Amino acid sequence: MDFNLVLNSAVEILIAVGLKLIGAIIFWFIGRWLIGIAMKLITRVFRSSNIEETLLTYLKATLGVILNLVLIMALLGFFGIETTSFAALLAAAGIAIGAAWSGLLAHFAAGVFLVVFRPFKLGDFITAGGVTGTVHEIGLFVTTIDQMDNVRTIIGNNVLFSDVIQNFSVNPYRRVDLVAQLNHDVNHKHAIALFKEKLAAIANVMAEPAPDVEILEFTPMGPVLAVRPYCHNDHYWQVYFDTNKMIRETCVEAGFSAPEHHFALTQKAA
Repeated sequence: MDFNLVLNSAVEILIAVGLKLIGAIIFWFIGRWLIGIAMKLITRVFRSSNIEETLLTYLKATLGVILNLVLIMALLGFFGIETTSFAALLAAAGIAIGAAWSGLLAHFAAGVFLVVFRPFKLGDFITAGGVTGTVHEIGLFVTTIDQMDNVRTIIGNNVLFSDVIQNFSVNPYRRVDLVAQLNHDVNHKHAIALFKEKLAAIANVMAEPAPDVEILEFTPMGPVLAVRPYCHNDHYWQVYFDTNKMIRETCVEAGFSAPEHHFALTQKAA
């Protein structure tokens, strides 16, 4: 056996493979660069068409996956792998994976419905899937929500779509629901008038609809007043906290006695 001939053949093969690998790497980076440019152009076109940001994000994610798959197929063709056979194999594998990962496909389908029916969009404040917060991103399979304590939470789309969704951002204003516990000896009419007067002075409380202050229920300590001002969504927590402070301060200034339980004790006859 001619060792030099074998060595030369091996060197030629390694050089050919090395050139292929270098070419593939260059091809990959150029492909990724072109995909980036294409995504920017697509985003610009969609934004000029006034497509909603929620739908735009979802379309970008879908197109990004498709373009990357096309790039991978092109790389396989560059290496001489029969792409038609690979596509058939990929389709068969997709069916098998789909059967095994039916839950993942359910999240994908739910994501499509979330974009089509739009129960919420990016930036909306919602409660869904046991989570309350601001929608940060709607992805292919999951939705990202920033909770009120600034914790980012990722939820499967199917969990959201199959649950009750409360969207607090759709309507222009909200009602703040608070209560005020009164003692039995407090004149409820006087308390209601005072609360209504003080509510009108709180910043960002709407005059129309007017705040509701009425007897909600009775407890062993006395009547409970429902104190319900209305405000714009952006001012909800400011009005919530200011109304709580107003209830406390008004009760102190008016000299209302603190709520306390009242019991009647009867003595058994001997």
